[in-house]
Amino acid sequence: MNGRHIVIGILAHVDAGKTTLSESLLYLAGSIRKQGRVDHGDAFLDTWQLEKDRGITIFSKQAELSIGGRDGLSVTLLDTPGHIDFSPETERTLQVLDYAILIISAPDGVTGQVRNLWRLLASYKVPVFLFVNKMDQSGADAGKVLEDIHKNLSGACVDFSNCRFSPSLKIPEDQMENIAVCDDAVLEHYLETQTLQEDEIRAMIGDRRLFPVFFGAALKNEGVDRLMEGLNALTITKTWPEEFGARVFKISRDTDGSRLTWMRITGGSLKVRSTLPENAGGEKVNQIRVYSGDHFTQLAQADAGCICAVTGPEKTRIGMGLGFEKDAGDFLLQPVLKSQIILTPDQDRSAALRNLQVLSEEEPLLHIDADSPDGDISVRIMGQVQMEILKSLCDQRFHMPIRFAPPSVLYKETIAEPVEGVGHFEPLRHYAEVHLLLKPDEPGSGLHFETDCRSDELSLNWQRLILSSLESQMHRGVLTGSEITDMKIIVTGGRASEKHTVGGDFRQAACRAVRQGLMMAKNVLLEPVYRYQAELPSGMMGRFMTDLQRMEGTADLEENDGTTALITGTVPAAALQDYQQEMYSYTHGQGRLTLSLKGYEPCRHAEEVILQKGYDPDADLENPSSSVFCSHGAGIQVPWNLVRSYMHVDTGWRPDDPWQNGQAAQEAAVPAPGDRYPSGKPGQSFSSGWQKEQKTGTKSWAEEQQLREAEEKDLQQIFDNTYTGSSWQTPLHHHAPAWSNDSGIWSRDGSLEKAEAEKPQQKDSMKTPPAKPPRKKEEYLLVDGYNMIFNWEELRKLAAVNMDAARDRLIEILSNFHGTRPGTLILVFDAYKVHGGRGEVYPYHNIYVVFTKEAETADAYIEKTVHRIGHQGNVTVATSDGLEQIIIFGDGARRMSARELLLEIESSQAELRSRYKI
Repeated sequence: MNGRHIVIGILAHVDAGKTTLSESLLYLAGSIRKQGRVDHGDAFLDTWQLEKDRGITIFSKQAELSIGGRDGLSVTLLDTPGHIDFSPETERTLQVLDYAILIISAPDGVTGQVRNLWRLLASYKVPVFLFVNKMDQSGADAGKVLEDIHKNLSGACVDFSNCRFSPSLKIPEDQMENIAVCDDAVLEHYLETQTLQEDEIRAMIGDRRLFPVFFGAALKNEGVDRLMEGLNALTITKTWPEEFGARVFKISRDTDGSRLTWMRITGGSLKVRSTLPENAGGEKVNQIRVYSGDHFTQLAQADAGCICAVTGPEKTRIGMGLGFEKDAGDFLLQPVLKSQIILTPDQDRSAALRNLQVLSEEEPLLHIDADSPDGDISVRIMGQVQMEILKSLCDQRFHMPIRFAPPSVLYKETIAEPVEGVGHFEPLRHYAEVHLLLKPDEPGSGLHFETDCRSDELSLNWQRLILSSLESQMHRGVLTGSEITDMKIIVTGGRASEKHTVGGDFRQAACRAVRQGLMMAKNVLLEPVYRYQAELPSGMMGRFMTDLQRMEGTADLEENDGTTALITGTVPAAALQDYQQEMYSYTHGQGRLTLSLKGYEPCRHAEEVILQKGYDPDADLENPSSSVFCSHGAGIQVPWNLVRSYMHVDTGWRPDDPWQNGQAAQEAAVPAPGDRYPSGKPGQSFSSGWQKEQKTGTKSWAEEQQLREAEEKDLQQIFDNTYTGSSWQTPLHHHAPAWSNDSGIWSRDGSLEKAEAEKPQQKDSMKTPPAKPPRKKEEYLLVDGYNMIFNWEELRKLAAVNMDAARDRLIEILSNFHGTRPGTLILVFDAYKVHGGRGEVYPYHNIYVVFTKEAETADAYIEKTVHRIGHQGNVTVATSDGLEQIIIFGDGARRMSARELLLEIESSQAELRSRYKI
């Protein structure tokens, strides 16, 4: 842009006079003819009806003004929200500011919210001018406020209200030393010369070594002119690079519904009809607007330093960097509450979800979650005021009335010790394996992804794909299904197939590896903890301290002058609930509680929270911990606690901790059938390595698996003794590793050798197919119907009420399941007690349903069928009848338990939902 130009943001605690100061600046600069007022609803920058109705700023606004005449300073003013619920909007604005004006209300002094804003400004390294407002009110004392500022913000805040700025800077002698002591080099120069250079002072302000303070009353335009003179004299205009760059800090819609991308140009220029870089979708710019209030001017070109709103792009997002600018990282302010959105019965859920997604573009911290099994839609929120604004927005913009369920705390999860997670995804004609090292990281560090895998073990493009897949989604923990945090996730190994691997395979394997590692790990439930500042009458201290003890918080008495007490400390967010309103009530409006998020700490009552959530990680089909292997041409599910022995890659990870080698499944406590309850005590590490008890017995499923493996050894021995000379070599267990002709990899020991590596003639035959290739065997699945009904909880309960309904339900389930797999499925029901029954076989959609004849059991029918087709097809029999399993094994059939079939059905349903976004 031509001339001197800067972008200034105005920040303040709610009701400190932020919008009033903006109006005063615009009025004195000649940008507006009439100075509006918030309480009159005619403020220039409060353009939304919601803001006029409530008297608060909800969305950041832009205005243009000039200071110092024709050769003076051109300023883009950004007015930000003051209420704590809309602090994220303020934070996003900070990334495009040159300077900030922080307003402090003289009667209130430095409040907790002011300290929060000060920390934000420090984090974004924004130079700050301070304006102490409402000095016209009785009792306002500039000296006391300045002392409060020095104590709570910085000793480098210096009073500039008595300085003269034109035609040159003149500083009172008693203030020169206060400025000089803010920097050692400047102090040394001052002691030698007894003078201060203007350039030195500007540099100190720009480097945040000095913070000028001004006093006044914005409503009466007192002291504002001196602030404007200071801005003109003490600010520095940046020099911008010629290469194009821009930073997106806001997304909104205009009155016509057009999408506006707000950005600051940080290099080069942007022209109308030009194309944004590829990282922004390569979309064209239709209009470039410079707003002042709700009016705008269209530009043909926006130069470096300009704040503008662009129409046309639909793929931009808040925090996106364009050109040489990189995307912004995670913002410091994050919501700690979430609430379910309740729609009216006549509302369409899909339409409501689309409308909410529009709002989430403008406020990305909402994190719309519509993936819960019960179909609920939930959002993350900062507080009650934001909920009320969202309700009004939905009603006004979309004519969509909504209600909110009572908000609940957002928990997070992490791990206490390192663990390796493994994931394998190998359905027919797919292949990927991933090994990840999950390591606990510093509190508040979030998730970091990196790789420590040699390129000769796994090519770099696959490693990058794994990292991008992990970074692109939110990973849920296994205690409550909450977001995981404070971990390093490192790619340590993996494998691909040249023939069958596609990109989505590694996404599946990587997510399963994270989940499997969490199931093996010592997991820790985290809860949000607030840092608070309480100002209340001294006589109410006892009540407050008693309440704080009940809430398990900490307290430090900062001040107590006999009239007012100032107490600071920390308190768990879950304990606060509506305590701010309660405190306001019992102090008769004289108490004030200011909160800021300290961070996440181990949950005090983890067992209670986990029980209340009732989260079952095994039932979360969107986040599976099992792996998929290929056996006999079909994909099979291997549960998380058995999967390590099936992996094809060995990274050498050998932890000594029993929690990380599978023993946890036997050691963990199971307090009640079906409960997801960790062992441990509050404040300690909690493990997810427990297992759900079976409804049909008292053994856990992990114990059942051990018994089954032992049983299968016995079955193999019985079969070998009975049928000597058998050449059958396929492992008995349905989930046992077997040679995969598709991937060409040994599933049993993970070697890279081909099955016939020592037979060159067979290798050649793979290049030149034989003249008469063998006919591919048909796949058959025989299911013992009543055995499934009495082993599946859903059907068992239904059968207790109506057996016909349970039978029909099983037929529907298997018909839907068979639509995802090849071959023939035969469902067999006992009818041997039906007098005169001649048996019946009939097709139901894509499966065959069999009712046996009189005096013929389902077992007998299955044995007969297996004996007839076992040598011409690949037969699998689904039954949990141990004797039946021995018999069908002798005829060359594989066997599958009722639980294993249920796992396969659930996996196919999850895959369908993921593929078709059901």
